Amino acid sequence: MDEQMRSLLEAMDRLQGLLDAVVAITRENELPSVLYRIVTTAMDLVGARYGALGVLTPSGDELDQFITAGLTEEERAALIGTDFPHGRGVLGQLIHHPEPLRVDDIAAHPSSVGFPPNHPHMGTLLGVAISVRGEIYGDLYLSERQDGQPFDADDESVVTALAGAAGIAIENVRLFERVREGAEQFQRLLLPTLPDLHPFTAAAVYRPAAEPSQLGGDWYDAIPLPGDVVAIVIGDVVGHDLPAAAAMASTRNMLRALLFDRGNAPGAILTQLDHTLQAITENPITTITLARIEPDEAGWRLSWSTAGHLPHLLIAPGRPAEYLFAEPGLPLGVDPGLPRPDHSCSVPPGATVVFFTDGLVEHPDRPIDQSLAELIELAVEYASLPLDDFVQALADHHPSDGHDDMAVLALRTPPA
Repeated sequence: MDEQMRSLLEAMDRLQGLLDAVVAITRENELPSVLYRIVTTAMDLVGARYGALGVLTPSGDELDQFITAGLTEEERAALIGTDFPHGRGVLGQLIHHPEPLRVDDIAAHPSSVGFPPNHPHMGTLLGVAISVRGEIYGDLYLSERQDGQPFDADDESVVTALAGAAGIAIENVRLFERVREGAEQFQRLLLPTLPDLHPFTAAAVYRPAAEPSQLGGDWYDAIPLPGDVVAIVIGDVVGHDLPAAAAMASTRNMLRALLFDRGNAPGAILTQLDHTLQAITENPITTITLARIEPDEAGWRLSWSTAGHLPHLLIAPGRPAEYLFAEPGLPLGVDPGLPRPDHSCSVPPGATVVFFTDGLVEHPDRPIDQSLAELIELAVEYASLPLDDFVQALADHHPSDGHDDMAVLALRTPPA
């Protein structure tokens, strides 16, 4: 009776472990992470010291990738320069005959071709095929139980069940990746290619949010106007969905039409835009900065107005970099009746003005002032780079947590 109870409890523990493992695998949304989690989870379930997952080539006759777990640093170092197995020995048995495989002595198996030099000793093997939509995706291999015993039928059953869940998890991640790629491509199609802004140089970068399959509302624009004047726009529509992306596109296009009215200051144009959006659309709340840079006696003059957006950054030769803090107006979609103040400052030759959205700096675990301070340090560090490399560097080393999409546009005035 005690033995039956013990067996029952062990079976329940193993079942609970399998359920926990399935949940853990399905939480991953990056393919490399999913594959590695499958291997380590299978090792935990049966107490194996070594594990690997071989991904098959499209033809299905050999291994194209080989993800391993359990090797010590010393064992990995000893195998440097050794090509990963392609499935020509015992591993190939499972490729050509995809039924579960248990081997108590690898060296004695008829298909064995031995191990490469410096390979750790492996005597036992448990292999199970992983299928996705009815096609064999790869094979899961385990070796050497921690207790020294060969793999048994219970081990085979639980790993086979895990392989079924692994196939579903792999397919889900593939679907996620397709959705994410489609969303990112759609988002980028909505963003403009910066035109020739002579005499200025400009560069921009957009990065999607870390969360997969999310559309974003961040955008930028730069429009050359008559008389060596350039209008710059950076904006962020609240939301991460198709309506936010559509609102971003409609707002950008409406603003483009309004920008050619040279008689209005940026604040008046934003107010006019807000009235227009309120009258003909149901756009969500939007933050935006509209700036205009034009010739001035001392070089160039930057005029701007902000609708709830973050300040832009000025990096000028011979003086400290600074944020152009100024009184912000309300975001679009809040109260179009309230005017938005205008601001201006001189910009010397060879200066860089950086416009960005909050996805570049927002982090839930630190105040925004700290992130802005980190960004100004990054900007100063990379200010000597060509402008394309400069914006890429800011996006690569951003102080945010990556939960939101981000846009950066930098404009550089011509040297003296």
